[in-house]
Amino acid sequence: MSETDQTKSGYLVLMSKLCFDDNLPIRFIYKTVPEHLNDTGWRMYTGYESEEYLANELANMLPVPLDTASNMDSSLAELLAYNAGTVWERTPENEQWQRVYDFKIPSSNIKVNITNDVNKFNAEVL
Repeated sequence: MSETDQTKSGYLVLMSKLCFDDNLPIRFIYKTVPEHLNDTGWRMYTGYESEEYLANELANMLPVPLDTASNMDSSLAELLAYNAGTVWERTPENEQWQRVYDFKIPSSNIKVNITNDVNKFNAEVL
């Protein structure tokens, strides 16, 4: 089974504002399942983001065209064909991208109640 081009869609990535505000290089990326039609699923970070910084996604992550990200760092080009579920990183000491297998990709918390009780279902819906 191919690891590329199965979840290809959209044209936007979410990128840390530190890439722009502090002109820091992209050093950590992962691809999640796209959240909407324009989303590629790619998330790009510098590696210097704190937990607090990451918690405020609306203020600290920017939607950026995929082409802009590729133009900022040409080494991303071959990685961007990979499917959702892939994670890559590189360190300041090594500019080569390394595949990461032990990172749990964050997912949206969506609460779903499942019931076979029609009355309970109707009470929740109505």
